[in-house]
Amino acid sequence: MLRIAVPNKGSLSGPAGEMLHEAGYQQRRESKELRIVDPTNEVEFFYLRPRDIAIYVSSGKLDIGITGRDLLVDSGADAEEILPLGFARSTFRFAAKPGTATGLTDLAGRTVATSYEGIVAGHLADHGVDASVVHLDGAVETAIELGVAEVIADVVETGTSLRNAGLEVFGEPIMKSEAVVVRRTGASADADETVETKVQQFLRRLQGVLVARTYVMMDYDCRVEQLEKAVALTPGLESPTVSPLHNEGWVAVRAMVPAKDAQRIMDDLYDIGARAILTTAIHACRL
Repeated sequence: MLRIAVPNKGSLSGPAGEMLHEAGYQQRRESKELRIVDPTNEVEFFYLRPRDIAIYVSSGKLDIGITGRDLLVDSGADAEEILPLGFARSTFRFAAKPGTATGLTDLAGRTVATSYEGIVAGHLADHGVDASVVHLDGAVETAIELGVAEVIADVVETGTSLRNAGLEVFGEPIMKSEAVVVRRTGASADADETVETKVQQFLRRLQGVLVARTYVMMDYDCRVEQLEKAVALTPGLESPTVSPLHNEGWVAVRAMVPAKDAQRIMDDLYDIGARAILTTAIHACRL
């Protein structure tokens, strides 16, 4: 039985549950459930605080988990990222009152407030900056106004809350985060063969969901003399499928194309004479 940690709340919880459902795994029906068993797939899910997941996984009690890259790094746990999942993206930045600082070196001798002490302390140390770090649990924007710190470091999405507090970001981003699958460092080397097989199957399923979300299937008809131009627009992953039509001189083409480019590709195909151009969603795949 594969044991997997899943976020129980916050911005990671809903998208993680949706992705697991799309990957064919049973998920909890009530938010109060802390553990469920999916006997069909031989998986046991544990719903935990996102900040704790890397620690549980690093202990070896759980095989893998889904958490944020920022939470993984901040935990200092002996775990590693094995697959980025593309949701819950965020950027971690420094911010202060205008005129306080313009770059990392300006933080020397200052106090930085943050909820991510591990990330900030490590970043400062890596760049040789001697600054004090104060740990706060949430609402770090008020730390400057109340005199607890001169600078804050926090997740920045739109920046609205910072502007409302009279603060501005400065310097390069500390890190960019997103949801990731994590595993104990080096676990693949000494894992039981059965567990390793299930871990790889789990990763393939999630990769299949990511591809299905990124691509659509495109079908169209075109004249043989325009086939090379059409194929250049829709090369597919290996190559497109091309089949002769009953009408001589025409072929049917099928290929996967990036969903974000689908409308432009349809326009370009139409311009070179392709017709009956259709796109369909991909619900699952293995590559």
